[in-house]
Amino acid sequence: KANRELPVVWSVAKGSFLNKLILVPLALIISAFAPWLITPLLMLGGAYLCYEGVEKVLHSLNHDKAESSPEARQQRLDKLAQQDPRQFEKDKIKGAVRTDFILSAEIIVIALGSAVGATLLEKSVMLSIIAIGITVGVYGLVAGIVKMDDLGLYLMKQTNGAKQKIGGILLSAAPKLMKFLSIAGTLAMFLVGGGILVHGISFLHHEVEDLAHLTGIFESVTTMLLNALVGLVVGVIVVAIVTMIGKLRSNKSSSTH
Repeated sequence: KANRELPVVWSVAKGSFLNKLILVPLALIISAFAPWLITPLLMLGGAYLCYEGVEKVLHSLNHDKAESSPEARQQRLDKLAQQDPRQFEKDKIKGAVRTDFILSAEIIVIALGSAVGATLLEKSVMLSIIAIGITVGVYGLVAGIVKMDDLGLYLMKQTNGAKQKIGGILLSAAPKLMKFLSIAGTLAMFLVGGGILVHGISFLHHEVEDLAHLTGIFESVTTMLLNALVGLVVGVIVVAIVTMIGKLRSNKSSSTH
């Protein structure tokens, strides 16, 4: 519901601030006492992003299948209607905060890697500024986007013709923007996750560079596409492993009972 949009964004933003409060000191400790851990942790985070990307693609395909017929659509709506809205909201917030944790960790570690030679105080100040700036900027933007349709509706109710026209544009653009951001966000998971994995595996990094170099002026585009392909493949493998483990646990649990 419209009156729950901003509270949900605020809840995720608070979770994001808590993530940064944990991650910034942890990153500083790791960089001081176990810098060799940074690359493996980055790669684990990259693999998780690829996994999340594939999960989103599968969810989208299942959703499209559910929308393919009125009966399937109604079944989906009936199933949603049976859920506790508060629990549904909590689950969505938890999922968003979990993904934010991984993305925040990646950003902080990458920023830390660029601050080689800086003092502990300088690193602390830099990471704190980045953490606060990113959280305020990202969730401020998210809040604006989710209320875009409400702003459009408000402007359409005004007597001024220009305001009505702007309101109509905002209202019609909101769902298209949401769809675009959903696709762009999923693609970014493969690009970032795949890029981190490629950079962390030396022979793969050289292979990608060599293949991209063959395309000449399109080298940077080819590199991005190859990174995304690696991300997609890794994501599919991780999803398959997680699904297999889930089935084994389920079979073991049912046989026990």
